[in-house]
Amino acid sequence: MNPTVVLFDRDGTLIKDRPYNGNPALVEPLPLAGKALTRLRAAGVRTGVVTNQSGIARDLITESQVESVNARVDQILGPFDTWQICPHGPDDGCSCRKPAPGLIFAACAQLRVSPADVVVIGDIESDILAADNAGARAVLVPTTVTRSDEVHRAPVTASDLLAAVEWVLS
Repeated sequence: MNPTVVLFDRDGTLIKDRPYNGNPALVEPLPLAGKALTRLRAAGVRTGVVTNQSGIARDLITESQVESVNARVDQILGPFDTWQICPHGPDDGCSCRKPAPGLIFAACAQLRVSPADVVVIGDIESDILAADNAGARAVLVPTTVTRSDEVHRAPVTASDLLAAVEWVLS
């Protein structure tokens, strides 16, 4: 497969999902996240994060709080080569909120790669659809919030983050 970049969803994929978290002290990496990222980086694959953060639009968290949480994620699991954040709400009609492809296109532009050279790893269907809408490949790593119909529709699923990365590198 040989992708040059793997983009990850943040909440529920790299770190424990704490809805609208604005506190860096609450950042908790998911099991195998560190190992998966180390494996990718050792293979020369660049990494990034693409994340919907509608709490900003809903006035539940500030952009500065999101940046602080992201800095903590970067400190624990990074460094990531790109961070792309959608601050909009579900009804804002933006082009960046997943399942729209805007975050992936922005990451590709920053890293100077084609979406065809990118794999997106996420825990819900909007992550997979964003990849598909951008022309990238995707792997779904189901969690307790992933609906069974989403699992059945996903082109590729993996039991955990490390298995997803091994599939990417295979």
